[in-house]
Order: sequence, then C-alpha cells, then structure tokens
Amino acid sequence: MAARSGLLRALRGSTRSGTVASAGKRRFSASSHDDAHETAKWEKITYAGIVSCTILAIYSLSKGHAHFDEPPPYPYLHIRNKEFPWGPDGLFETKDHHGDH
Repeated sequence: MAARSGLLRALRGSTRSGTVASAGKRRFSASSHDDAHETAKWEKITYAGIVSCTILAIYSLSKGHAHFDEPPPYPYLHIRNKEFPWGPDGLFETKDHHGDH
C-alpha cells in the first residue's frame, strides 16, 4: 500500500512532504537554448523553404511540355458495332468530318 501511495504521489508531482512541486517553468533537456533564437531560426528556414519552392515551381511550370504526334489510326482501336446516341464519334472526341456543320 505504501508503494502505491508513493507512486501516486510521484505521478501527481508532489514531494515527500506533500507540497506540490514548483509550478514554474518546465525544464526540458533543450531548455538551455534561447527559445526566441530557435523560433527566429525556424521562421527563417520556413521563409527560405517557401521562397525556394515557389522559385522551383515557377521554373518547372514555365518550361513547355512535349507535344507528341498523333498516333496512327489503327483500325482495331475504334470498332463500333452500333451508333452512339450522340453520333458516330466518342462522347469527348471532336472531329470535323461531319457534313452537318
């Protein structure tokens, strides 16, 4: 029972005399560094990353992309056993061979 109450006291953060541990600033292993310095450093790194990604995106999007020739009209690609309700071509195909224009 004494071990259990000691464990509960340790988890609550109280000392042996029953007083609560200091409610001041929490101490971590990296607390020796200046927090303002670290914040400023990561803010600069973030801005540098934003600028470099923006420049890379502008560079890669400003270059053109390759335009390929039309593939040869293989006869087995467009086998139609019956007409589509919207015409002889596919729904999103645009061909100028229709005589009704």
